Formats: sequence, structure tokens, C-alpha cells
Amino acid sequence: MCGLSGEVRFDGRRPDLAAIERMTDTLEPRGPDGRGAWSQGAVALGHRRLKIIDLSERGAQPMTDAQLGLTAVFNGCIYNYRELRDRLQGLGHRFFSRSDTEVVLKAYAEWGRECVESLIGMFAFAVVEHHTGRVVLGRDRLGIKPLYVTQDSDRLRFASSLPALLAGGGVDTSLDPAALHHYLSWHGTVPAPRTVLAGVRKLPPATVRVVEPDGAYRDHRYWQPSYTRHSELGEDPAIWQEAVHDALRTAVRRRTVADVPVGVLLSGGLDSSLIVALLAEEGQEGLATFAMGFEAENGEDGDEFRYSDLIARGFSTDHHQFMIPSDRLPSALEAAIGAMSEPMVSHDAVAFHMLAEQVSKEVKVVLCGQGADEVFAGYHWYPQIASAARPDADGAYADAYFDRTHADLTAMLHPDFTAGHDVSTEFVRTHMAVPGALTALDATLRMDVHALMPDDPVKRVDNMTMAWGLEARVPFLDHELVELAAACPPQFKLAQGGKAVLKDIGRKILPPEVVDRPKGYFPVPAVRHMAEPVLARVRSALTAPEARRRGIFDRSLVHELLEAPNSHRTKRGANTLWQVASLEIWLQTHGIT
Repeated sequence: MCGLSGEVRFDGRRPDLAAIERMTDTLEPRGPDGRGAWSQGAVALGHRRLKIIDLSERGAQPMTDAQLGLTAVFNGCIYNYRELRDRLQGLGHRFFSRSDTEVVLKAYAEWGRECVESLIGMFAFAVVEHHTGRVVLGRDRLGIKPLYVTQDSDRLRFASSLPALLAGGGVDTSLDPAALHHYLSWHGTVPAPRTVLAGVRKLPPATVRVVEPDGAYRDHRYWQPSYTRHSELGEDPAIWQEAVHDALRTAVRRRTVADVPVGVLLSGGLDSSLIVALLAEEGQEGLATFAMGFEAENGEDGDEFRYSDLIARGFSTDHHQFMIPSDRLPSALEAAIGAMSEPMVSHDAVAFHMLAEQVSKEVKVVLCGQGADEVFAGYHWYPQIASAARPDADGAYADAYFDRTHADLTAMLHPDFTAGHDVSTEFVRTHMAVPGALTALDATLRMDVHALMPDDPVKRVDNMTMAWGLEARVPFLDHELVELAAACPPQFKLAQGGKAVLKDIGRKILPPEVVDRPKGYFPVPAVRHMAEPVLARVRSALTAPEARRRGIFDRSLVHELLEAPNSHRTKRGANTLWQVASLEIWLQTHGIT
């Protein structure tokens, strides 16, 4: 896990090495263990390293193989790197390190852009061909590792975070009205390739981009599961349960590959508890587990320690529990927003940021349960969508999931920032219409897993953990497990309030109190209920001169929200004031004027 940056010139000039230095410096939290740079011809690369595999300097980056004529920077982890190394050695390749980065380099030399099909893991990389000047960018199947790009006729820049690109300078920071529409429709989520800034884009998940020396590029999408009943497992729930259990065992086992200790973020929910149980099944002893809670606010509990304690005791883990007082939230809020590559409204980003700070003092790698609800239909709105006929999937999705209608959204904004048409509904309609999804639920899960999830829970976990040099691994986003879940009959996911197949597995290996508990989340009551001093920070941001000059939102709306901070909610109950304020605080924090 690391941070990478780079520049490719198309105008015959040399890369701006000072800009590479600034971008690389900005990425220091992602890679506190090492720093490197490389430049040749029209291309320059920067890298910050977090030492997880091959702790020696032989694994340093940028990594060059002069004989092959290749240089690469890499972020992530290839879980099958040992098997691939053996395979590549059998094909005649010689290795100088024990790192997974070198495996990526040799795999590219052997198979070109198709090398990604052999990689099991989470990754973003850039490979430079010395002799052609071609640059190849790649991103993992589920978009777990980020890669931001900005390009004009003269140059391309890329980095592991959007603030790193800003540090390089020369970015068009005007707001993208279509992205703003998405932000206000999907709880702050802006799916790839857009970002809220018009001048910055994201390489989509499961994509390889080949950039030619003249700036022309072509994208190749290399993976997309079929959400149909093509599986040979039939309709027997016991067979599906066994298959999912085996796939999850493999997913968890893969993510223990490291040359440093590995821990688990243990919320006490079904998903993280399953990970702990499966690690215990593998013979893990003294496993470090971590849980966090907040003070109650407005009658709402801020911790779920009773469940995480139950799992920790049951599996004899080395458990660490952190209780955060509400008066720490203002400074924590600032730090969390500073760590965001894009504005986020999910208040558990603050919790993840504070938890990661504590966990990073103990371990450098953790497993967490993100993704299970999207992959196995765990959210409460999925049954409503599943009841719709396949042709009506887009409308059912909008009714169940959107924060607000297009008309209400448009009324919130100054006319200069409106998209002009309902771009979010069009996005859903386009995705739902693509062949390869049998039912309305299949089409919904396909869009959630492959379009929205990378830019909500996955991005949140990456940004908040990497702000402290902590590598988070997500077993439920193992691509083979996702393929299996995509083919799983909907009833095996929807039953029992969602995630039925996981709950049935849990009944065999977990306490019933954990399996049958009400669905929880990572609560931060002081943010959810706009408690002081969170409200003071929100008011300060929305009445600041920068906010008035920017004028994104209708001023009468802002006044109304501030007068009654807890009275205005989205269709799904989220706080509208927090959604509005999060964007403005993020823009101010990152100096975007």
C-alpha cells in the first residue's frame, strides 16, 4: 500500500519535476516508510512507500527493470504474488526482490495489458515503456485503490489522491454540475469517471488505460461479472451456503499475506465477526482486533461494544477498545475532511479516521467488513427494489434510494450550478438497461457494487485508513466471491432481512446474538444530530466569505437549514444540512476557490 504520482508530457517539454515533488510530498501519509522519484524523457514518476511486503530496499519504488525497459509505480497488494512469481520464473524471468511490485512489472512484460487478469488483489499502477514512451495505467476490479487523473493537450498527471493533483497545480477547479447532481442524489457519491471538480477524473474500476506519447489513449474494461443464474450450483440453499463459505474462507486467507502483523476492525456486526471467526478457523492466535465508540447524543447510543466484546472473548483476540469523547469531534472532523480525496457525507468517515489513528499505532494492515451489504443485498431498501419488474428497475431504484427528486435538487442550487437535466436518473437508467442482469435486484446490485460502492464505502475506508499509513483489506470484495454472489439466486440474499446466506454461515460459527442482532452501523451521534460544536463548524463554513462568493446553494435554503439544523432530512433520513456543509467545508479545507 502506497501513494503514486506522475506526469506525462505531450508537447515535447520535460516533466515538471517540482510538481512531482509537491504531489509526492502530499502523499506522504499514504507511504511514510520511503520516498522515490524517476524521470526519463517525457515521463516522471513519484512514489511514497508503506512497507508491507519485502521490507528491504529492494522493494523500493519507482521500480525499474533496465533489461525489460520498464519502470513502474504501484499501490496496493497482489495477494497471489507468490504463485505468479513462481509462474513467471518458470517462463524465464529473474527476480531481484521479494516484492509484489516486481511481480506486476514482470507480469506486464510477459502479458502486456492483459496482465491484470492474472492479478488477484487491490491495485493501481503506472507502467512506463522506455522504448515507446507509452504509459499504461491500471486499476483493480472493484476500484479499491484510487487513481485520479487530470489531462489537457499538453500533459497528463495522475496520483493516488485528488489533493495530490491539486498540489501539482494547474488543475481546473470549477465545479462539475453533473457531479454535483450525483452528490446530492446519492449521499455524496460521485461515480467514476467524474469528480466534483471539472478538471479531475478517476480511472474507472476494472480498467486499463493505454496512453500514447501524443496524448491519445484507449481504455480497456477487463472484468464484469454476469448477474444471471449461469451458475451450476442450482437452487439448493445448502449448496450455495457451502460455496459461499468456501469462497469467503479463501478471500480471508488471501488477505493475510504480509511481512507484518495483520489485525481486524471488529465492529461486532456480522461481517467483521465472520472475518474473525474464519481467521480463528485458520489457526490465527492472538489476533489483534479493534473497536471504537462515541458518547451517546440525543438518546442515541454511540457504541456497539457489547457485540464486539462478545466476539473478542469468544475467539480470544487481543482486543483494543477506544471510546471517543464528543469534545474531540471538532478537531477530528477537520482532520477527516482534510484526508478526503472527495467530499463525503457519511459521518462514519470521522469514526474511521479516528479509529485508523489508533490502530496504526499497533499494526500496519487490517481486514474489515466493507462491501458485504452491497454484494449480498443487506440493506433495507433492496426488497422494495426487488419487488419491481425488471423493466421498472430504474424507477424502483430512484424511489428507494435517491435523496431527493430532480426538481427538489435543482431548487437547492444557484442556477449556475444546475445540470439542466436529470443526469442521475439517466445514469441509473443507462446502467440498468445493460444486458447481463436477470432481475431488478440483479441490476441494482450490479450498479451498486461496480459503480457506486467504489466511491462511497470503499473510498471512505481507503482515504481514512491511508491517512495514517494503515492498509485496509476487504475480503468481501474478493473478485471471485463477488462473481459467485452475482450468480446467487436473489432469495438466498434477501431472506432473513438481507444477507441470508452469510447469516446461515454465521449460525454455524458465531454467537446467535451477533447473527440475529438488529443491523448496526458506525454511529457518530454528534454529527448525525448536529450537536455543538459540530454545528458551530457547519455554521462557520456556510457563512464564510468563501461560501458566499461561491454561492453554490440558494441563500434562503442555507438560512433555513441553519435555523433548524435537524429538521431537514433527505428521503432516507440523512441530515440535509450536513450534506450541504460537507461539500463547502471540503472545498475550503482544500483551498478550492
